[in-house]
Amino acid sequence: MANQSSFSGRSGVRVVVTGDRATGKSSLIAAIATESFAESITPVIPPTLLPPDLFPDKVPLTVIDTSSSLDKQSKRNEELKRANVVVLTYACNDTASFSRLSSYWFPELHKLEVKVPVIVVGCKLDLRDESQQVSLERLMTQLLQQFKEIVTCIECSAATQYQVPEVFYFAQKAVLHPVDPLYNIESQALTDRCVRALRRIFVLCDRDMDEALNEAELNDFQVRCFNVPLQSSEIAGIKSVVQQKVPEGVNSLGLTFPGFVCVHNMFLKKGRPETLWAVLRNFGYDNNLKLKDDFLPVPAKRALDQSVELTGEAVEFLNGIFRLLDSDKDRALRPAEIDKLFCTAPESPWNDALYKDSAEMNDMGYISLNGFQSQWALMTLLDPPCSLANLIYIGYSGNPEAALRVTRRRAVDRKKQSTERNVFQCYVFGSKSSGKSALLDSLLGRPFSNNYTPSTVERFAVNAIELIGGARKTLVLREIPESNVSNVLSNKDYLAACDVAVFVYDSSDELSWRKSRDLLEKVARQGDLTGYRVPCLLIAAKDDLTPYPRAVQDSVKVTQELGIEASIHVSMKLGDSSNVYNKIVHAAEHPHLSIPETEIGKKRKQYHRLLQHSLVFASVGTAMAFVGLAACRAYAVKKNSSG
Repeated sequence: MANQSSFSGRSGVRVVVTGDRATGKSSLIAAIATESFAESITPVIPPTLLPPDLFPDKVPLTVIDTSSSLDKQSKRNEELKRANVVVLTYACNDTASFSRLSSYWFPELHKLEVKVPVIVVGCKLDLRDESQQVSLERLMTQLLQQFKEIVTCIECSAATQYQVPEVFYFAQKAVLHPVDPLYNIESQALTDRCVRALRRIFVLCDRDMDEALNEAELNDFQVRCFNVPLQSSEIAGIKSVVQQKVPEGVNSLGLTFPGFVCVHNMFLKKGRPETLWAVLRNFGYDNNLKLKDDFLPVPAKRALDQSVELTGEAVEFLNGIFRLLDSDKDRALRPAEIDKLFCTAPESPWNDALYKDSAEMNDMGYISLNGFQSQWALMTLLDPPCSLANLIYIGYSGNPEAALRVTRRRAVDRKKQSTERNVFQCYVFGSKSSGKSALLDSLLGRPFSNNYTPSTVERFAVNAIELIGGARKTLVLREIPESNVSNVLSNKDYLAACDVAVFVYDSSDELSWRKSRDLLEKVARQGDLTGYRVPCLLIAAKDDLTPYPRAVQDSVKVTQELGIEASIHVSMKLGDSSNVYNKIVHAAEHPHLSIPETEIGKKRKQYHRLLQHSLVFASVGTAMAFVGLAACRAYAVKKNSSG
């Protein structure tokens, strides 16, 4: 079903040969380079470049020899850390050198954190005493079980040229066509990520969507991956073999997905991972079984205060996917339906802690259409490449460049006093137990809970906000734990991604008010120093409790001094949100308003005014000078003419 393929995506492979002294390292390298055996060679051979046409993948190998002496250990370790693959040698006529593999060499590789494939090579096979021969299989069984990085074990002889080319062929193959991402040796089955990739490929090839590949679809797949068509007799042969191994792999319509997996599993078991890799790379996968970067044309942000959003085309696609998955038409997706959504992705991105519990769900714990749309908006905001990749994994077939758009800079929005954004990110600051978490829960429609657990990591909540006139915007609340504020503000670019900052305080607690006031001043000062000035709002939470009188007076004074809106009073316990989310969105839509006036900002504004006045006076002075000069010239001309 396939020919040899070279979809490796690599320009070269770096092979580092190491092992005990006198195990045959240098002789092995010289033998592959010269196709001959030299009785006397230098102790360490210089880097050797093997030509690309030596093996079918047409990728050159650079072979690095290493010294086993202690004074050259540092150099050897540097080379091992740069290796793509390690050839680890022992001498077939020296059992002590074999024992040193497990007692010294593998622990040394682990200590150096060398995480590349290892080819174990027994050199000097011609010198082994046949009367004391122990089978390679028996010697290697324990070693293979102990060290999972071993890909191949092979014996060779540089003197007779026996299996010398095979050593470097297996070394190259281990890098270009690694087995580990594809096959789980313990379970004797394809890895979950490999099966998911094959499922996506199967779905893409199943054009008539009947869950089977007919003869034409199989042929198209074969030509796309290997440039060779299949004869009807070959297809019949494939089906016959599959049906014997997996009865459900073939039906009246063609090759089913279990059969498709079976075919590729057979190639792996025959030691031909390059065939499966040819398929995977043709459909855009890298060695981690994720889509390669060149398959993901994510629009680049030119400035930190830009963000990325889904386009209308991508949103429409997602709405269609939601309707397709919502088989019972209850306008919500169950966990099993979410699993089905991402069954063609390497894993579900929403299992990440960032996205768990961040979107609206119904009473059964199923994600609503609002929550579904919002979750995608959040993922696009936080990780555009991940969002685009998952759009493609789940079947988006439009132009990937048309799926995402970069918004205008926030600094430009402030100057133009408007914004074109559809997704607003609001940072939520406040002391412990001030009501931050309740603010996030209420956005998601969750009931108030008296059980309080302090937030120790950043948490997100996202939902659509319907505005007057029917327009909808997506609001992302990002809770900043009090313990994390100092780390946040030490990053001068942290506010670049913020549309609005809100400061929540317990209106009944003096200390809570003071902390929020201090946080407001710090953030406002940070904005003035970095240029990332953001609208700020104060939120007086727990309005159902008896207010702390001084906080009421101080909040009025502070908001007046800073030139921002008065505190918004809310009580999530009573369900009184005072339309706070619409007010946050309103502040984001008017990015030039509600920006605190700090002393730094006032001095800067005063400086700019003085500078403008100076320029005006300079312009007037220059104009007067020109007028004076012109008058003098006119007078001189008149005087000369009268003379």
